[in-house]
Amino acid sequence: MKNNVLVGAILCFIAAVSWGAMFPVAHAAFKHIDPFYFTIIRYGAVTLILIPILLWKEGKKAFQFEGKGLSLWFFGTMAFTVYNLLIFWGEDLLGKSGVMVASIMESLMPMISIIIGWMILKKRPQFFTLLCVLVSFIGAMLVITKGNIQAFLGATDDFIPSILILIAVIGWVIYTMGGSEFSGWSALRYSTLSCLLGTVTAIVIIVGATLSGFISAPAVESIKAVKPHLLFMIVFPGVIALLGWNIGVSILSPLNGLLFINFVPVTTLLISIFQGNPVTKFDLLGTGFIIVSLVSNNMFVRMLQKKEANQSVQTYLHERVS
Repeated sequence: MKNNVLVGAILCFIAAVSWGAMFPVAHAAFKHIDPFYFTIIRYGAVTLILIPILLWKEGKKAFQFEGKGLSLWFFGTMAFTVYNLLIFWGEDLLGKSGVMVASIMESLMPMISIIIGWMILKKRPQFFTLLCVLVSFIGAMLVITKGNIQAFLGATDDFIPSILILIAVIGWVIYTMGGSEFSGWSALRYSTLSCLLGTVTAIVIIVGATLSGFISAPAVESIKAVKPHLLFMIVFPGVIALLGWNIGVSILSPLNGLLFINFVPVTTLLISIFQGNPVTKFDLLGTGFIIVSLVSNNMFVRMLQKKEANQSVQTYLHERVS
């Protein structure tokens, strides 16, 4: 049991660090290639890696949709089209500051999932959880606006890309929540088929954008220039993080797994400092706010679960005595 927990923790840690590192790596790659083609080359390769693995592990039957094709396409599109295209597009539009903005938005996923659950599933969170959500969003605004909210709201050059990144993150949260509809499937099967359908959708959109003249296909020299970046993005934030996170969370539970999200902005900060990218006091303060809110809410939920468990035991014992 302890070995399984250790494996789950290692997988979640690697996934979170990989996600934190992918934004600085992507920013460096965007000097040579646009985020759209970078994304489909990356996830096209990830898809080609996952398909034979699924075939080997589970056979041809694993590729049957079992009447869930539309749902699978929707959730795959949320993750591998909406998330992947918009988050890197927004990061590229923001320039150097986009690295931290994208990372901070990513770390807000647990809090965004709480809000979505409240709005759609009518699961009203506890007051303390709402307070943690508020603190985390204040932290995000500090990083995004650099402490000047009025200037940010008046500058469409920053506002629109930030909205694109927020929509992207919401897309990934929806994808993650959608995994509950495929509880009978393995993490590998859900990851592979959703990645396949979502990537095909992204390819169709990008081909259409290319034919319309909105974007242009990269030159061979540009692709060669980003080969190291693509290799990292395919292996770590792609295959390993996608499968590792789903498997790790299934071992540790979502509550324990979400704690590792804290490593996303921390990793981005450390790499940005190492690369010499500008890191402001608002980046540090905002990151601190988000980490404190995530840890505090996690501890609060644990206390509630322990209290409910104790009450259940007391009720059971009382009924037995009666």
